[in-house]
Amino acid sequence: MAPHKLCMIPGPIEFHEDVLSAMATPATSHVDPLFVPVFGETIEMVREVVQSKEAQPFVTSGSGTLGWDMMVNLLEAGDEVLVITTGYFGDHFAECLEVYGAKITFIRTEPGATATAEVIAEALAKTKFKMVTVTHVDTSTGVLSDIKAVAAQVKAASPETLVVVDGVCSVGSEEIKFDDWKLDVVITGSQKGLGVPPGLSIVIASQYALSVFKGRKSPVPVYYSNWNKWLPIMNAYEARKPAYFATPAVQLVYALHTSLKLILSQPLETRFKKHADVAADFRQFVRGLGLKTVAQTEAGAANGMTAVWLPEGVEVAPLVGGLAGKGVQIAGGILQGLAGKYFRIGHMGISVIDDDRQHIQKVKDALVSTFAELGYKN
Repeated sequence: MAPHKLCMIPGPIEFHEDVLSAMATPATSHVDPLFVPVFGETIEMVREVVQSKEAQPFVTSGSGTLGWDMMVNLLEAGDEVLVITTGYFGDHFAECLEVYGAKITFIRTEPGATATAEVIAEALAKTKFKMVTVTHVDTSTGVLSDIKAVAAQVKAASPETLVVVDGVCSVGSEEIKFDDWKLDVVITGSQKGLGVPPGLSIVIASQYALSVFKGRKSPVPVYYSNWNKWLPIMNAYEARKPAYFATPAVQLVYALHTSLKLILSQPLETRFKKHADVAADFRQFVRGLGLKTVAQTEAGAANGMTAVWLPEGVEVAPLVGGLAGKGVQIAGGILQGLAGKYFRIGHMGISVIDDDRQHIQKVKDALVSTFAELGYKN
């Protein structure tokens, strides 16, 4: 790969050379006999990454945000939704659902904290919810929510309630056992842990979620996001038959197919442990600089990214610019009122799996030298 500035933000991440080569395939019809099985295999591998046997993936052109929009297939005006939010993206997921008439109850946490079981139990005792949403990793804070525990608590209190996980910043870097944990929906995008350029929205729905969708009383009030349009397409491609509703992003599907094969070439447990080990080491490095992570606990810290509070006297723009000058791109904060108080770094995909690339060490070295240049002394 040609020398370039390392993209070490929490997505898009660095892409494998084989993935980029797959993007360079010649113009190909979306119903070409050579493409149809590639799309079919891609759908099947998406299911494998979240460790499901029966869930239905939807792979469509769009950002991860389109997955939020697709929840309109499960909601009808007036439905009660509990939103467990740990940052910017949980808040905006709720904003999306409100557009379609959902009545939102929030569980909000202070920056860096996770929702407690006691608070969740209190909310579940007060209201019968159609859906509970939880952001697995909120990209704004680097907070990791325990979706296994949340799902178990919700299903114990109300088996009919849908458990919807925003996994945009977790799929591919965090363990997800879709079937075992009784999840109903996982939403993600291509550009983070799955290691593919932006442009694919990926939603995985349980058979129970599909039954809720099929049993709705009112028509789905959208066109492009409508599962009535997309379900026959996904089923056809998985059966190795061409079908058409809207043109898929053919080259991105080729890229996703390539990346998923790379991901599944080793046991998922090995991949997730490597992400956890590298993340723990990076957080220790941060503490060694005298800095604090936004995530307040180790258990509540993401394995694919880290958000770090800035020390007194250091501003985010010079820090980001200083690292960029050394060939490393990081991100500032995005929490309202706190955006200038912290920075964020991604550590997922090939930057974690392939030690020979030395991506993480380059980030560490660039941070140390840039902080020194900005006058910070630990």
